[in-house]
Amino acid sequence: VRLAESGGGLVQAGDSLKLSCSVSMEIRISAVAWFRQAPGKEREFLATIREDNGRSLYSDSVEGRFFISRDNARNSMYLEMNNLNPEDTAVYFCAASIRPYQEIIAYQASGVYGYWGQGTQVTVSS
Repeated sequence: VRLAESGGGLVQAGDSLKLSCSVSMEIRISAVAWFRQAPGKEREFLATIREDNGRSLYSDSVEGRFFISRDNARNSMYLEMNNLNPEDTAVYFCAASIRPYQEIIAYQASGVYGYWGQGTQVTVSS
């Protein structure tokens, strides 16, 4: 599984931005997710979506502003981010899990995802 993010950049507070992640799969994946990491902070879970039923889960910090989606025909997943603020400045990562669903206890845990992209920088100016 190879993942590659794109779409990051410099935006102003209040703007929207849509990140993309291309997912090259040789094996079946169970879920994909977005995380971010700001300087000096731990990697933070943002959103995940299951491959089987399309159910999504969001962190409280972004629910209602960020939206995760996937397009299997294009082997891609997306993160639409609205009303961005300077606190959203971070490197954004997409990730994929191949774990069986019955083994996934918490989709928010980074350890669930064994495959990661290199990250794309998002900078929000005030």
